[in-house]
Amino acid sequence: MDTTRRYLVAAAFVVCSGLVSVVAAPDLPAELVTHWNAAGEPDGTMSKSVALALIPGLSMVLLGLFVLIPRIDPLRANIADFRRHYDWFVVLFAAYMFLVHAGIVAFNLGYEFDFVALVLLGVAGLFYYVGVLLEQAGRNWFVGIRTPWTLSSDAVWDATHELGARLFKICALAALFGVFAGEYAVYFVLVPALGTAVITVVYSYVVYERLDGAPAVGSKTPEE
Repeated sequence: MDTTRRYLVAAAFVVCSGLVSVVAAPDLPAELVTHWNAAGEPDGTMSKSVALALIPGLSMVLLGLFVLIPRIDPLRANIADFRRHYDWFVVLFAAYMFLVHAGIVAFNLGYEFDFVALVLLGVAGLFYYVGVLLEQAGRNWFVGIRTPWTLSSDAVWDATHELGARLFKICALAALFGVFAGEYAVYFVLVPALGTAVITVVYSYVVYERLDGAPAVGSKTPEE
């Protein structure tokens, strides 16, 4: 499957989100539940028109941005090297947005289920694939763990992304455990994700310093 077909799959999820809104609109109340607290209890609403348009509209804008990124990145040649994995991330992200939107609509139609658990399962899948994507990502300005140190050195980029890939897969596992954590579920997503962000930033700096300031991009490291 080439890039065009993968993007068509992603676009199909966006279209399906819009169709869900159109089909369900007549049967929905004027105000929709759109937010749940840590205990999984509804605690926020939004007008029907805004709620039905928000995720399909946002998904469409983000899909357009994802299509644009490989064309405008100064290091687009590096993105081309992992383009298949990038494209599948776009597909999975669109699928996740559809899952959340369909879940919100179904809940407001009266179907009873644990919405937080549904979101956690989606997040777990997304986090795991982010780990896969990081394993493949070459240095670029838009995709991956972008710090001053990873963007300055291929060696620092590779080392940081190797660690980041493992940590995101651990985040995925933590999110799955969160399904069974009741009111503490949100912490099984936020704490590992924030921890991963901090660890990878610090690690990229440490690796950079170990390489004695990191040689110019593309040159050999001292160890070589």
